[in-house]
Amino acid sequence: MDISRFAQINPPPRLLMGPGPINADPRVLRAMSTQLIGQYDPAMTHYMNEVMALYRGVFSTENRWTLLVDGTSRAGIEAILLSAIRPGDKVLVPVFGRFGHLLCEIARRCRAEVHTIEVPWGEVFTPDQIEDAIKQVRPRLLLTVQGDTSTTMLQPLDELGAICRRYNVLFYTDATASLGGNVLETDAWGLDAVSAGMQKCLGGPSGTSPITLSSRMEAAIRQRRRVEQGIRTAAHQDGEDEMIWSNYFDLGMIMDYWGPERLNHHTEATTALFGARECARLLLQEGLDNAIARHRLHGEALLCGIEAMGLEIFGDRRHRMNNVLGVMIPSDIDGEQVRRLMLEDFAIEIGTAFGPLIGKIWRIGTMGYNARKDCVMQTLSALEAVLNRLGFRTVQGAALQAAWDRYSQ
Repeated sequence: MDISRFAQINPPPRLLMGPGPINADPRVLRAMSTQLIGQYDPAMTHYMNEVMALYRGVFSTENRWTLLVDGTSRAGIEAILLSAIRPGDKVLVPVFGRFGHLLCEIARRCRAEVHTIEVPWGEVFTPDQIEDAIKQVRPRLLLTVQGDTSTTMLQPLDELGAICRRYNVLFYTDATASLGGNVLETDAWGLDAVSAGMQKCLGGPSGTSPITLSSRMEAAIRQRRRVEQGIRTAAHQDGEDEMIWSNYFDLGMIMDYWGPERLNHHTEATTALFGARECARLLLQEGLDNAIARHRLHGEALLCGIEAMGLEIFGDRRHRMNNVLGVMIPSDIDGEQVRRLMLEDFAIEIGTAFGPLIGKIWRIGTMGYNARKDCVMQTLSALEAVLNRLGFRTVQGAALQAAWDRYSQ
């Protein structure tokens, strides 16, 4: 092999203004460049305990079991669903975008009986719609997405916990795209499990999934049968269908690893843990309310600039996420050509779309380290220049003036 063909990694500089990933905060990257230590070094287990404490603040919870699953945000989703769902369990999934369909797929792989309700992309569910479906289906679990980047919509969750308690339903949400940039109150809203990812509002790289579990969810997980070293450890004998078929995503074993027993399960991803710890530390240092207000401010400034450019916003404005905006692509404009020119000539990435929205909207993110005034202004300036280059006429400078006006309020 000619090793000279493989140069040192040197990726081009990009401003990532899509729906994620985003540019990681330099302080997070610095934390990730520190030296490795052993997984049972007292310093390492101390950092693990600090991570649990910090993410209780991020999730707004007192849950003991608040920890990291090593893997992307999907790893957190799979760990919770695989560990909580028993074969044949009824689950209800309100689908309002691509990631509701993902929850359905994972639940089916867990051999659940999956029931769905759907609204058109760009809308969300009312509590009454979800309660009516729960009364009809009588599920064991309600699986929701809080912020779906495919539609840029934010599903209200604050009334669903009380509904779930009324019907003895376990309540889970995927907060990958929303945590840290939108209000999420785990305990106050009665959530039994939440999973998230680092590469959105938390301002880090993909590869670690913070999760939190209520005592109700812990009990449900520990009741599941598991087979360890060929020995059945559960109290009941309902057959092997009750097994958790994944060792890696078995949260009962992961809790034993993170807990005082420190039972070996895997070798903790030290560098990723350092990065996740710094993301949480920075967020709480800023103040969770301040961080959410920052995401709201820059999202609104972007929206004002986009509308001043003569572009339309996608979806129900009352329920849009603070950190991702859906922008309708003008009918006479090639959306992919715009994205290509933004990337090639300005080194700015904005997002394309999925499913029924392919070719219809761009998705522009203002999240994490990129929820900043300079990022918004650069993106608006570049988008306006590209659109004018391709024949879509705007009032020159109106977008920037509108954003400035929002910032001056």
